[in-house]
Amino acid sequence: MNKAHNITGDEYGPALSQASILVIDDEPGMRNFLMKILGPRAKRVEQAASPDEASRHLDEAQFDLVILDNIMPKKTGLEWVIEQKRLGFFADTILITAYADLETAIEALRAGVSDFVLKPFRANQILNAVSRTLDRTNLRRDNTLLRHELSIDPARGSLIGSSEALVSVRDMLGKLAPLPTPVLFTGASGSGKEVAARMLHAMSPRADQPFVAVNCAAISADQIARDLFGVVEEGDHRRSGLFLLADGGTLLLDEVAQMPDAFQASLLRVLEDQRIRPVGGEREIPLNLRMMFATNDNLPRAVEEGRFRADLYHRMNVVNVEMPLLRDRAEDIVELATLFMRQFAKALGMPALDLDEETLLRLRRYDWPGNVRELRNLIERSVILGAFPPEFEGHGRITGDQAVENLELVTQRHIMHVLDRCGGNRAEAARRLGVSRKTVDRKFASWGGGEV
Repeated sequence: MNKAHNITGDEYGPALSQASILVIDDEPGMRNFLMKILGPRAKRVEQAASPDEASRHLDEAQFDLVILDNIMPKKTGLEWVIEQKRLGFFADTILITAYADLETAIEALRAGVSDFVLKPFRANQILNAVSRTLDRTNLRRDNTLLRHELSIDPARGSLIGSSEALVSVRDMLGKLAPLPTPVLFTGASGSGKEVAARMLHAMSPRADQPFVAVNCAAISADQIARDLFGVVEEGDHRRSGLFLLADGGTLLLDEVAQMPDAFQASLLRVLEDQRIRPVGGEREIPLNLRMMFATNDNLPRAVEEGRFRADLYHRMNVVNVEMPLLRDRAEDIVELATLFMRQFAKALGMPALDLDEETLLRLRRYDWPGNVRELRNLIERSVILGAFPPEFEGHGRITGDQAVENLELVTQRHIMHVLDRCGGNRAEAARRLGVSRKTVDRKFASWGGGEV
């Protein structure tokens, strides 16, 4: 088949296949022509015969790109673009016109039009213009999100470990992955709430769309609406907010207990309507967004004390995923320490430290008030300094890779040590170890042990 006629091909870039496009032209022939060449290639294409009809489309859905004729009854395309941007219009635009005068070109640039295509044009000309515009749009979006990611420096990775507590969390994420349901992650600081949220996003049908994490405590009360909802200001200046940049994907609001009171009311409306109104704008923009939330605060207590809206809490708390403390899954510490050791040694270009039996036992016995984040920071600091702090330093020569193989030996010795201090009481030993009695019994069975 000739490539020029292969409507399922990707010669115009992958962005087109994921794009939603609105075509505005009063001529049925031009609308049909554009629908014919764009429809099979784009994710969604809608058409409007007039500016008023186009405005109604924008009230119902968000578009990545608008293609519009400049000369139409009652209102030119440029006049419509300027009017819509004052209301709250964030899509890129391609203007098509038969009149290529300098004044129109200058007005188009001032109005923020992305490209300018002269009539008559061939199919490949408009497709190339669409491809260029979408590529620029995606590049701006990716750069903005990258700067945001770098500014918060999140801990990357996945949920590492095989403890019962972590297996339970993974099972819950697997059940939630295909659903659009809001999820509230709770647990102590450093317990992996954002990591779990990222993992849930990666398992979901939205995995190829953006994941945007926002720390509500890091944004001032007078700035949070502008950063999240976007801004429409005088002079047709627009700035997309993080909600719009995450559209199609997942937005995680972390530290939600620190959210300003005024913004709590605005967020409740967003959750109920799936629409946002940019600051200074008049139009509510529809969203296709999965919302996730995280906090290390006691939200029910915050509700009782009047620090958090009860209706917002209940709207957020459809499903609660409680992240376990690291001390409650001590059997994962060796695997985590080994992984962090390998990662930081490679990233810093420095030799990995030995994880001997004594060091591993001390790591397991420590309470870890800062949870996984504290362990990660300890390993990074130790690699940089070339030694563990004295309270963790051992003397053997077991390497990081060997440590995983020796996990059972370390686990056995630690459990036996605690059990000896408890006078052989397995229930008390399990309580001190932060695991269930069933876990201790299962370990003894795997070692071939009976009653002690």
